[in-house]
Amino acid sequence: MSVDPVLDQAALSVGSGDRTTPTGAQLLSELSRRRLTFALLVLASILALALWLASILAADGFSLLDALLLFAFLMNAPWVVIGFWNAVIGFSVLHFSRDPLRTVIPLAARARDDDPIRERTAIFMTVRNEDTPRAFARLKAVKASLDATGFGDKFDYFVLSDSSRAAVIAAEEKAIAAWRAKAKNPKQLFYRHRKANVGFKAGNVRDFCERWGEHYAFMLPLDADSLITGPTVLRLVRIMQANPRLGILQSLVVGMPSGSFFARTFQFGMRHSMRSYTAGSSWWQAECGPFWGHNAVVRIKPFIDHCKLPDLPGKPPLGGHILSHDQVEAVLMRRAGYEVRVLPEEGGSYEENPPALPDFLERDVRWCQGNLQYVKLLDLPGLFPTSWAQIALALQMFIGSAGLVLFVALAALAAALSTPGIAFPARSALVLYLVWIVMFLTPKLAGVLDAALRSAARYGGFGRLALSSLVETIFIFLLVPIEWFTQTLAMAALLLGRTIHWDAPNRDRYRVSWDTALQHLWPHTLFGAALILVPALFAPAAMVWFLPFAAGLVLSIPFAVLTSSPEFGRFAVQHKICAIPEEIEVLPEIVAVTASPKRRR
Repeated sequence: MSVDPVLDQAALSVGSGDRTTPTGAQLLSELSRRRLTFALLVLASILALALWLASILAADGFSLLDALLLFAFLMNAPWVVIGFWNAVIGFSVLHFSRDPLRTVIPLAARARDDDPIRERTAIFMTVRNEDTPRAFARLKAVKASLDATGFGDKFDYFVLSDSSRAAVIAAEEKAIAAWRAKAKNPKQLFYRHRKANVGFKAGNVRDFCERWGEHYAFMLPLDADSLITGPTVLRLVRIMQANPRLGILQSLVVGMPSGSFFARTFQFGMRHSMRSYTAGSSWWQAECGPFWGHNAVVRIKPFIDHCKLPDLPGKPPLGGHILSHDQVEAVLMRRAGYEVRVLPEEGGSYEENPPALPDFLERDVRWCQGNLQYVKLLDLPGLFPTSWAQIALALQMFIGSAGLVLFVALAALAAALSTPGIAFPARSALVLYLVWIVMFLTPKLAGVLDAALRSAARYGGFGRLALSSLVETIFIFLLVPIEWFTQTLAMAALLLGRTIHWDAPNRDRYRVSWDTALQHLWPHTLFGAALILVPALFAPAAMVWFLPFAAGLVLSIPFAVLTSSPEFGRFAVQHKICAIPEEIEVLPEIVAVTASPKRRR
């Protein structure tokens, strides 16, 4: 794959003689300083924390077990520390920068709200055995919203089906026929079904590009649970038009209102943490930004020419077709001399989160397999250092989970083997423990503070914002140990050669039965019980250290059942607990899809 050295390395003169990014929007020297500053902050923080932990472990001598504890800590540290500094920098940019948007994505200022839409864009939804009325309702809502802007004629709509079930395929064909029959311009509506799911979603998109790509300048991929408003689409397209060397522009995707207690609580926290986190990561990643595979505008020609995914050596689960295609396509787009950016503006771009814990964990396991394949891409030639870091971070997200689980297990063993009478620096350990928790929570804390400073009324008032934040904090302390232990089990299974099968997820709320929860979560319960019982039997004074992590595991079964309870969900909706702004000021696009019929599974 070729790189344009003229545009990419000596891009555009800005008077100072410095080179710029491909769009000419930012000086490479300035971005290098940002990246060096960020790297030094992260490395210094990890080193300081590691030395602090080493001093605690060495209180009675430094054994092999202590070395393993330090190693496990270092497996987890990068993800937490990077999240901490992303949030700190992002919050600072949002509240102390004169022009936050210009600071992180200056090329956005080149687009005006009254710019004409000159280029044609294909908006497509990839589906596989999805609830057909549900998926079509979302695409119809996007079209209606764009038609209302007056620029609807610049967009065509595709349903790209990889469905394998005859009943679903028949429903899709019936739905597209009914839509075309009612449409003013049915030539804007397309449906294609592939008989073979070759290459999974990435293969589905590649097939679209080869069939129809030459007719469009841009494409906007949507998942079956995606929703994006017309004004947001126009904003993205105008920025792409104004910047010919911009290859991918990712919108900031947030959760939609939900009646599921699990989904609404999870997305309430994600909404806050994403805001500061994304602003911070955009500050240093800049033109080497992320792509999440949906709710983004992609320049089709360079995507076709440069972003074809390689087949990985070896057999599945880690070889063969790449499952988590999006970030790989992002680094290939950047390697080809085009920028990849995220627009950190909140609102207008949505997705749905899993309605219950089992579905959430199943999604995590799918992502785990896809991300672990990246280990075979670390030697991909020609990547920019920041693009390489994106690949490494996607790996580290799951490796860090295993590191924390390993650390806790080794710590329980260390407590059981500890020699009575040896002084333990409990005060220093407690302070380190608290520092670690604060760093882990900083993206959420920064997001809540940002929301309070901007307008708590968007969340139902300051009181509801504070109460919802407390509920979500308790929720996340119970959820995260379950999530990390699940990811650790999944990684172990993958290393043993177990392949994970991908299919349409459950998207509608339902009640998790006790039997289902037990079937999924008995290993978590046993591991959590062991984390409490081992210290209780051999070092009772140490047991309290394990309770914050073990609690979520021990309570995982009732947690799954209760957070899926329709009664809890209705209570939260009624009292606006963990409400998001779209529940306070409802958008017509969201009304259109939430009012559509849903099939219970």
